[in-house]
Amino acid sequence: MKRAERQYALVDLLRGARRPWSAARLADEFGVSSRTIERDIGALQQAGVPIYADHGAAGGYSILREYSLPPLNLSSAESVAVLAGLALLESSPYQGAARRARAKIAAVMDEAHRAPVRDLLGTMHVIDAVPPTDGSVPLGILSDAIAARRVVRLTYMGEGADGDPDLSSTTVREVETMGLLRAADTWLLTGWCRLRDAIRGFRIERIMRLEILDEVPSRRDPALLEADLAQWPTTRPLLSGPE
Repeated sequence: MKRAERQYALVDLLRGARRPWSAARLADEFGVSSRTIERDIGALQQAGVPIYADHGAAGGYSILREYSLPPLNLSSAESVAVLAGLALLESSPYQGAARRARAKIAAVMDEAHRAPVRDLLGTMHVIDAVPPTDGSVPLGILSDAIAARRVVRLTYMGEGADGDPDLSSTTVREVETMGLLRAADTWLLTGWCRLRDAIRGFRIERIMRLEILDEVPSRRDPALLEADLAQWPTTRPLLSGPE
């Protein structure tokens, strides 16, 4: 059994197990050494698969089933499409989740597909006119705040008369988060700005500080955001996900 096939089978076994499996028992099951199993588990954990160890006499390895998905059988072209799409999220608030998803797909990819998929991905390049945030604000916080419908307090760098970022125009805003907007080469946090008493979009690379407040406000009328987005004729929602 090839390494990728064994790792896929290992995840499948742990997903369906009612009790933890020890490394020695897994080694017997797959006909390899315990050291090989430990390496496989380490690689899967690095790829984001939620395998954890229970210590003690009855301990062993288990997997958090609520974080796992049924196996997907992707063709070479489908793998390229999914991995390329995830790569485009590298400068988005979902960059951490996208990296983990890419690692999981790569870990279970059919060996016959690896070379052609790698070659096709190598022909694709992205020019980001706006560099991602410098790390002062973890991008993943934004997606968490939106999912929880929390109010956030932003320290936000505005722009000068020439349209360039201007530190002297920095403001502090409380924003009722409403969603994310991809505009050309940047991502914006959209929400109800209490300072301006209106819908506003905030470029993520200009958010200098972000604090998630405890407040969960009443929902604003969705028509407010729809009306604001209507000024951009090519705006479209990402409605192609699972329903």
